[in-house]
This record gives sequence, C-alpha cells and structure tokens, in this order.
Amino acid sequence: MLNILLGIFIGLVTGAIQFFLLFKFVASITGGKMGTKTLLFAITQFLFPFAVLVICAFLLPDSLMWVGIGIAAALVVSAIVRFVRVSREKDVPKKKKK
Repeated sequence: MLNILLGIFIGLVTGAIQFFLLFKFVASITGGKMGTKTLLFAITQFLFPFAVLVICAFLLPDSLMWVGIGIAAALVVSAIVRFVRVSREKDVPKKKKK
C-alpha cells in the first residue's frame, strides 16, 4: 500500500512539473520568443518524465505503473484547470474606465 501511495505522489509531482514546463514552452513559442530558454524548456519537458520513470524502474519497480498513472492524471487535471481558468477570464466582462 505504501508503494502505491508513494508511486502516485511521485507521479503527481512529476506530472505537475511537466505541465509547468510544457506551459512555459508553449507560451514562449506562441509569444514568438525562440531562444535557448525555449529549447531548454522543450528538451527538459520531453526528457524529465523519462528520467523519473527510469529512476523509479530501478528503485521502485512495484510502483512504476502508479507513477505513470500519477503523471497522466496530473497532466490531464492541470490542463482542465488551466482551460477553465482561461475560459472564465475571457467570459468575465471588463469594467469600463471612466
């Protein structure tokens, strides 16, 4: 039971970090800022979950499936939360300046 909880926790943290990196990468691409920082976000966002999964495969092989589930869950929930926040900000009418 402890392996399951530890795996899910590691997965959730990893997924949240990966979403942050993905968000920064997409924001810099859509903002027209192509530079070394953008490339660093792209490489890190791509390799970070692989590194975590390989480390877990060696140290916690029984929790590997739960780490993957946690990563996927964190990515999906983070994307939904971000979508709802952005949608609400666009729907709120702006106050007129006097």
